[in-house]
Amino acid sequence: MKAELWAVGKTAFPYLEEGMAIYEKRLGHYLTYATVILPDVKNAGNMAPEQLKQKEGEAIISKLKKDDFLVLLDERGKELSSVAFSAFMEQRLQMGSRRLVFLIGGAWGFSEALYERADYRLSLSKMTFSHQMVRLFFVEQLYRAMTILRGEGYHNE
Repeated sequence: MKAELWAVGKTAFPYLEEGMAIYEKRLGHYLTYATVILPDVKNAGNMAPEQLKQKEGEAIISKLKKDDFLVLLDERGKELSSVAFSAFMEQRLQMGSRRLVFLIGGAWGFSEALYERADYRLSLSKMTFSHQMVRLFFVEQLYRAMTILRGEGYHNE
């Protein structure tokens, strides 16, 4: 199985990219992983939020494969502890060759079409984080989950 983190638009903060690179490299020891940066919608500044969400949703859905397992990183999703997230990952990894896509939406969130297509919604916290910072937080949690599955000492409980 391949795990991917999809995010809309580039980050403007080099420190986030540097932090992500650390965990992306570490993840390579556990699974096939990629961060995919989706381009911003053209003329986004001239669109109403609902129209922008719809355009982003259409672009994202067009890139998904039928058998992809899509997880929306959504503030209204299910909250899991790090250990519970590792169990979620173990279950997904045993499912076979499907691609596991974790999606961070744009600044306005997800379109209704993406909510309908999603297989799961996951919240990293009850707090709201910038969609740029979530990238780093998620990649670290994915790495943490993989070390928990391997019984390695990164996670203390």
